[in-house]
Amino acid sequence: MRFLITGNMGYVGSVLVRHLRTRFPQAEIIGFDSGFFAHCLTSAARLPESFLNEQHFGDVREFPTSLLQGCDAVVHLAAISNDPMGNLFETLTEVINEKASLRIAEQARTAGVKNFVFASSCSVYGAAEGGPRKEGDGLNPLTAYARSKIGTERGLGSMNLGSMTATALRFATACGMSDRLRLDLVINDFVACALTSGEITVLSDGSPWRPLIDVADMALAIEWAMGRTPDNGGQFLAVNAGTHAWNYQVRDLAQAVAGAVPGTKVSINTNAPPDKRSYQVDFSLFRELAPNYQPRVSLKDSIIRLRNGLQGMKFTDQDFRNSQQMRLRVLESHMKSGRLSSDLRWQTSASTQT
Repeated sequence: MRFLITGNMGYVGSVLVRHLRTRFPQAEIIGFDSGFFAHCLTSAARLPESFLNEQHFGDVREFPTSLLQGCDAVVHLAAISNDPMGNLFETLTEVINEKASLRIAEQARTAGVKNFVFASSCSVYGAAEGGPRKEGDGLNPLTAYARSKIGTERGLGSMNLGSMTATALRFATACGMSDRLRLDLVINDFVACALTSGEITVLSDGSPWRPLIDVADMALAIEWAMGRTPDNGGQFLAVNAGTHAWNYQVRDLAQAVAGAVPGTKVSINTNAPPDKRSYQVDFSLFRELAPNYQPRVSLKDSIIRLRNGLQGMKFTDQDFRNSQQMRLRVLESHMKSGRLSSDLRWQTSASTQT
């Protein structure tokens, strides 16, 4: 077996590489990444990429078709990966997250790849009232990031896939420990706040709903999608990936973190206007299609793993929102130093190498 992962040097990819190496010890696993966040290692005692057979560096806008030869599955994680980044790089978000993604899918189809797995997002539901959203319900994207995910899904759904099976996993909001930890995610942010300041400040009124999934369970869902056949959901499938039990209101998440970090105070701005980004998600289709790949990590366990991981790092940075654990800050630092151009391409002149 030969697998290729784009964006393997990110938050999810670092966990996925270890997972796949454990599950498929004899597989040939190839990584392709820009390297923007390669240096953002946190808990790694061993470089995650050492579990790969090959690591390639490059830009998904110029993806080399040669890497796809002989691949059984492609997992496409590479993207401008959250709302703040998407807002700052709105045009690039469409180019990288949507147009480049569809081009790689076409290349994969032509190369004879059996399975193409696209990391989509439940953020496509945006502001959604009236109960948990199912895959066939209306979409209400509020950000460039969410729009790019919808655009890619629709492109895959209308593409002539040939003999390739394509799966868009609409992931719940990620959380949990990783060798390249991000703290620009709600649960991860709350745990970092609790450990560094003893206080979690919820800027909204705490009422918005968020579905969540631990990054370890994201890897499990990807494993399922990598081997999915058309008789299990169709040749193209967009499916919510998560579990009903992980639909939470933000205030409940804050209290759950406080319970795992004794002495933590929770402050909620009850006078704040409601956050429009609020949605519950129905995961019954994923449960039906992938019964053996359902999320296994509980919210409590995910929080404890984060707590223990950060404590093991001796994490004390109260100014972490300006650290390299915030992906937007990393890109801003690269650009300020001249390492990255405004269109997110590495600069190669000697003056930008330091």
